[in-house]
Amino acid sequence: MRTAQVSRNTAETQITVSINLDGTGVSKLSTGVGFFDHMLDQIARHGLIDLDIQAKGDLHIDAHHTVEDVGITLGQALARAIGDKKGIRRYGHAYVPLDEALSRVVIDFSGRPGLEWHVPFTRAMIGEFDVDLAHEFFQGLVNHAAITVHVDNLRGDNAHHQCETVFKAFGRALRAAAERDPRMGGVIPSTKGSL
Repeated sequence: MRTAQVSRNTAETQITVSINLDGTGVSKLSTGVGFFDHMLDQIARHGLIDLDIQAKGDLHIDAHHTVEDVGITLGQALARAIGDKKGIRRYGHAYVPLDEALSRVVIDFSGRPGLEWHVPFTRAMIGEFDVDLAHEFFQGLVNHAAITVHVDNLRGDNAHHQCETVFKAFGRALRAAAERDPRMGGVIPSTKGSL
């Protein structure tokens, strides 16, 4: 079973993340940031990944450290859970609409961190959630999972819809990339034999 648990404790945050890549989409989330919990739930549901994320952070200042550090910790857990990558599909992509909004996410379990982020949010805040934190979350995740992720919001007039399509598409693309391909056997999916 491809599971991992990682804890991260800093002066600003205390975070524990448990992940099961072969789950059913069940999540238990408590970050203190309601909209962020809603977005993390989209990753779990659409990725069929079981996620348990418990975070305490310096929310009296703002949500930046909490959101970024959850991304870092989730990235570390994802890297541990995926392991040596033998037999996975490696690449995954998804397009997800929500009313007027449409986003595309493409993932490569490359072993190299890289984020291309093209999300022109139509407003700066979604409720009390600063939209810049979505980028910070994905940057932390990508850097610590050592994956390449391209995120493009292709259209949208409602920032909530824009953000939600990004997180849903990420979950679906992650599911596709991490899925085991029975035809691959125990081979690492690369022309070089290693990523």
